[in-house]
Amino acid sequence: MKPTFLNQERPLFTVMIQRFTPDEAFDTIKKAIPEGADAFGIQFECFGKEYRNKETYKKLFDATEGRPVYVTNYRHNHNEGKTDEQLADGLVELAECGATLIDVMGDMFCPHPQELTDDPVAVKKQMELIDRIHATGAEVLMSSHVLKFTSAERVLEIAKAQEARGADICKIVTYANDDIEQGENLKMIGMLKKELKIPFLYLCGGNCRVLRRIGPMLGCTMWLCVQEHHELSTKAQPVLKNARAIWENFADCIENN
Repeated sequence: MKPTFLNQERPLFTVMIQRFTPDEAFDTIKKAIPEGADAFGIQFECFGKEYRNKETYKKLFDATEGRPVYVTNYRHNHNEGKTDEQLADGLVELAECGATLIDVMGDMFCPHPQELTDDPVAVKKQMELIDRIHATGAEVLMSSHVLKFTSAERVLEIAKAQEARGADICKIVTYANDDIEQGENLKMIGMLKKELKIPFLYLCGGNCRVLRRIGPMLGCTMWLCVQEHHELSTKAQPVLKNARAIWENFADCIENN
């Protein structure tokens, strides 16, 4: 059966990989599989030019032993200076090499502070890119890193726009300055679960410890975890073993009630 992020029985524990070299990525994959990784997310913008080739991609995807792989090709790190058209071609190449889920930025082809453009030319190009990716058999996640506390109305507007453009999964990252805003963000998960027809991943920075650990139990499609923290990893993402322990304890409580 072909790997997929869609129609899973429960949210997936997806181990994110931000490493400078494929060897470091292979090491993370090798360690994470016995620790319970369901899927992997490889952020290819971290790799230097010498590692950006089909042979490396295929070896990395094969190393996951049939698990689905989510990939990003964001503008920063080693991608600085590249055009969005170049990044888009890179995404298609990753899909052709076997990546499962491709991250298309919501402001691709027209950068925007909230990572969601409404420029009609850019939106058309995004939809054409999504069609190209789907033609390879891969799935598409559209991401908008707003990175500030955002009203429920605006969050839903972003999510609906991503859905309308053909994304299979919606991803929005906002922010919480305190626990009150984190509580509001938790409520937005329920709103998205009610209003969207596609799976979603709603995350935040700042005060986010609770949301990033229980969000998938409330409706998010996956956990974004790390196998361990290091200089490149996203500090807000929980360690895989800890996230699984929280979920297993919650599952035990549910079964006993």
